[in-house]
Amino acid sequence: MTTPSLPNISTLHSLSESNLTTVLDLLFEPSPPLRNLSLPVLKSTAFPSYPTLIAAINAQLTALASSTNPEDIATLSDILCAHPRLGEKKVDSEQSRAEQAQLNTGDQEEANKLKRLNTLYEETFPGLRYVVFVNGRPRPAIMSNMNSRIARNDIKAERQEAIQAMCDIAADRARKLEQ
Repeated sequence: MTTPSLPNISTLHSLSESNLTTVLDLLFEPSPPLRNLSLPVLKSTAFPSYPTLIAAINAQLTALASSTNPEDIATLSDILCAHPRLGEKKVDSEQSRAEQAQLNTGDQEEANKLKRLNTLYEETFPGLRYVVFVNGRPRPAIMSNMNSRIARNDIKAERQEAIQAMCDIAADRARKLEQ
């Protein structure tokens, strides 16, 4: 299987919508609402670097999180929920599968605890999915973070933290996928 790569950042604004969609899907998770939000910016802006592009998307997502319009919050939730649950057995995204690989090893008791935490998180924050930049951290460290975020019980802070995690993941992917 061929390892995907990102095109040179200087060529982005001249790429087809299909190719720009591929770029978004590689950096983030495949998400039609994210595409609808960000493709116009990618088509019309020449970015000097992938971190700058990711910062622009971060700003778009933060604007949604700050909105009082329920449709904006629903769009943001759809985008954040494009990320798979941690510890899921079936993960469509090649990048997410690789990033979560160490979370899917270990004993069944820990796996069950992670599954329960996912459920508790989603009950605490309806419409959200726990998003974190795993970055090689072991399952107990991730579960500790998850518990802290659940205990904080602040949906606005949670949206911001999920946006930042999504963008941290995208930045890491960009470093790995740039040609």
